[in-house]
Amino acid sequence: MSTPFGPQLIGETEKTLNALLRRFLEGTGLTEPQWVTLRLADVLDGSVGAAGLAAAVADRAHFPDATDLVSDLTTRGLLDDGRLTAAARELTTTVQATIATEAAPIWDSLPAADVAAATRVLNELVTRTRAVLG
Repeated sequence: MSTPFGPQLIGETEKTLNALLRRFLEGTGLTEPQWVTLRLADVLDGSVGAAGLAAAVADRAHFPDATDLVSDLTTRGLLDDGRLTAAARELTTTVQATIATEAAPIWDSLPAADVAAATRVLNELVTRTRAVLG
């Protein structure tokens, strides 16, 4: 049975993809929020320090414990002033390679026009939701 477009479908999609992510993170010692924090640190590529990373994580991922996440990852030697360490780069590269290989069947055969439409709609939903959140 197909779920109609709306909050339930978005939620089901997120939960299903998170279940897959948890599988990919097995054995790394990372939780999903820690992974998101590392990925965001990678995207920001040293343009912010630890406090800036925590603020970005709180803003984008809405994790109320963003400061603790950054602190814990720093203590583990995966972050240094909000930047990925060599160990973190190696870890994220390995996990990203697994994700790319294992999740390829999910994305590869989707028509480009559908992907573009979904991208536009999902980005608009994020923008509108952020506006509602204030």
